[in-house]
Amino acid sequence: MAAIQAVDEKSRVEHRDAVLDSKSDESIDTPNWAVEEEKVVRRKLDMQLVPTVTVLYLLCFLDRVNIGNARIQGMADDLNLIGYRFNIATSIFYIVYLTIEVPSNIILKRVGPRFYIPGLVFCFGIVSLGTAFVKTFAQLCVARALLGIFEGGTMPGIAFFLSSFYRREELYFRIGIYVSASSIAGAFGGLLAAGFSQIPEWGVEGSKLHTWRNIFFFEGILTMIAAALAPIILPQSPGTNKRLTAREQWIAVERLRLEHKARANEKVQAHHVKRALLNINNYVCAAGFFAINITVQGLSVFMPTILKELGYESLEAQYYTVPVYVAASLVAILIGFISDKTRMRGLYLGLFTFLGIAGFSMLRWGATGSVKYAGVYLCAVGAFPGGPGFLSWGLNNASGPAVRAVTSGWIVSLGTAGGILAVWAYLPDDGPNFPIGHTINLVAQIFILFLSVFGVAYVVRENRLRARGGRDNRLVGITEEQKADLGHLHPDFRYIT
Repeated sequence: MAAIQAVDEKSRVEHRDAVLDSKSDESIDTPNWAVEEEKVVRRKLDMQLVPTVTVLYLLCFLDRVNIGNARIQGMADDLNLIGYRFNIATSIFYIVYLTIEVPSNIILKRVGPRFYIPGLVFCFGIVSLGTAFVKTFAQLCVARALLGIFEGGTMPGIAFFLSSFYRREELYFRIGIYVSASSIAGAFGGLLAAGFSQIPEWGVEGSKLHTWRNIFFFEGILTMIAAALAPIILPQSPGTNKRLTAREQWIAVERLRLEHKARANEKVQAHHVKRALLNINNYVCAAGFFAINITVQGLSVFMPTILKELGYESLEAQYYTVPVYVAASLVAILIGFISDKTRMRGLYLGLFTFLGIAGFSMLRWGATGSVKYAGVYLCAVGAFPGGPGFLSWGLNNASGPAVRAVTSGWIVSLGTAGGILAVWAYLPDDGPNFPIGHTINLVAQIFILFLSVFGVAYVVRENRLRARGGRDNRLVGITEEQKADLGHLHPDFRYIT
């Protein structure tokens, strides 16, 4: 560190990356700092990063699911969304969304997150605002496709961004906080939709804004403002974070290098993509994310409709979604905290499926509205911890920033297909009880239980195999540089269960 401290401020800023790389080359393989120093670094990162990305993803999810709130506030009538038109419009979003995620993360790895992630958020804010002016079903479909393009890179991009600042046992809790923004967005969505829809008609002749149009317009404005302010707060990388001192920057870089045995500035190459695509853990997590998305996206878009079919009025249905989302978000954050402390993922993912199984059974066969509303609570609380759980599990068991960039995009990309199924799980002809939709979700919860058990069994077996030298042959006949590039394939790497 003496070399770093000796240079003047101008030189330090200009050559920071080079200094950090040089320091990393000379560092030993044990931490060379006090535990309290690392706590200070982590605390500063928490205050800087987590609130910012949580707000950005809250707005992302809000602009995605507000179509469900708008539907029961007059949009279905104004745009003639008869038959399956609503399902088609929402499906288009997910189809576009899942094709964008991996390419977007590769771009993010190359250009950096400081302006790229807020840029995506700003663009989908523009699209949300523009949706307030659509006049036809076809225009709505175009707007949803554009929304998918810009939102597609946001969730996996933020997940990869956080994985570039936090160690493996710190990640689920932080991802849990920002993904829980989807729950908070559901709560805010109901309140904002109820409030904005009450604003009297306004605007110029031919483009009057009212009820559901106000929802899209004002939520789009909020999104654009937040995105414009985000680059002021977000850093480009741990080693260039101006809110940290020079030593804290070094600690922020080194603690990740020691854990992942990889350089933070490595470029995404073909073998990194191949390694991510051939990782069995990624498919367990992607399949789990797929099944979780059936419930999370289904509830997010259709909960107002489900509650309205239970007998609540439009505004009342909006309000009744709020406590469900609040409970789900608090539980998701709590489970993330416990999971990081215990360094276990699959156990909690499996246990919470029992709440989802009970909840969808109550919705499927419950006799009264009160029982079914209680079932909605269990479904949300049981499902919402699963998204951050499977995503962080996949990132934890993929080593090297380039591989993690592809991994987060790949898991979310495959998992997003669950959102398409969710859209078609709740069909107009299936109401008011929606037996088909609830049965599909019930089966999805059982599938998640199976995946959790299989995932834990696989990584326990692999860790034991490596402990007794079963993978040491991977080190034979290769250079030190190649050994350093093995990532999670290295015999010394241990998977998190």
